Amino acid sequence: MDCIELIDKYYANSPELRHILVTHSEQVRNRALLIIDAHPNWQVDRDFVAEAAMLHDIGIIHCNAPKIFCVGPHHYIEHGYLGAEMLRAEGLPRHALVAERHTGSGITMEQVIREDLPIPVQDYLPVSLEERIICYADKFYSKSHLGEEVALSKIRQNIWKYGHDAILRWELLEQEMQ
Repeated sequence: MDCIELIDKYYANSPELRHILVTHSEQVRNRALLIIDAHPNWQVDRDFVAEAAMLHDIGIIHCNAPKIFCVGPHHYIEHGYLGAEMLRAEGLPRHALVAERHTGSGITMEQVIREDLPIPVQDYLPVSLEERIICYADKFYSKSHLGEEVALSKIRQNIWKYGHDAILRWELLEQEMQ
């Protein structure tokens, strides 16, 4: 599959946002593949990880985040499920799950309700190994500071904002990816 061709289908009229999305996604993809390479005994679909990492944030086009040229009507937290809808419409249900489940260290149904998040009420937790790899790799790269790697201490600080359960999920991801 040509991920850039699919991205261009939606981002052709937003060159600045396209650049940010592609750069960020390439960083995430490259880190995810390095993680896979460090674990030769894992049974993982490397090609799928490369594709899904490139497409995990495709839904940002619908969100409002002017600092990164997103001018859509939705809250940024909605980009995961919106991207999943886009990918399902493209016939990519496995890729859609990655888009839907990569935010933070995952989002529980309880968190959606407790924080009154503007997303459908359900769990958004990475389940498959491929989903967990991309979720983990994603946290090391910001779309607002392209080219810079986020320090592990900063990642933990960002995740801690979402509570004890979120940081426990992150610590499990850290242990698994080592």
